[in-house]
Amino acid sequence: MICMIGAGHQAKFQLRHALETNIFERVIGWNYHSEMLTSLTEVAVEFYLPFEAVPLEGMNATDVVISMISSFNPIFGAAHISDSTHIACIGTDTIGKQGCEIDLIVKATVFIDEIAQLVTLGEAQHAVSNGLKSRDNIHKLGADINGIHAVRTNDNEITLINGTGVGLQDLAVSASTVEIAKTKGVGMEVGF
Repeated sequence: MICMIGAGHQAKFQLRHALETNIFERVIGWNYHSEMLTSLTEVAVEFYLPFEAVPLEGMNATDVVISMISSFNPIFGAAHISDSTHIACIGTDTIGKQGCEIDLIVKATVFIDEIAQLVTLGEAQHAVSNGLKSRDNIHKLGADINGIHAVRTNDNEITLINGTGVGLQDLAVSASTVEIAKTKGVGMEVGF
């Protein structure tokens, strides 16, 4: 089961990608404004999956949580998350942001694209500034590939990734995509 927290513009794209690349039997979701959940329902229906709006307490039996919130007050924490859940925190990162309660950041194994950004702009900034999570206890994406840290060290481990967005990585992916498109003869050039 996959849980979506937040139903803004980006949410349906994140859900669609998750459903295209993984197998889930059900989709659940929560949003401050429940009427916005219709966009997530539409995506679930595209994949012939049931969708259910749930209170935050109803998401504790899910395998994956995708959170796309830009909040300065924590919305969910360790009490809402079951062991072995994977959480992807996406959304605007800025000084003061806090979608997750500190207890969840402390409990989870945290991965990030850029540690300096995470501890100043991302979900871990409050846990680190309060001395509850060390920078040394946060792992860069690719740590598993490079043999530095396994993504999951036991079946009950909660994992959390907070992609803060690194412009250089975006440019590298874009350049690679353009080259692939040129090689395949697809796409079109647009003059500016």
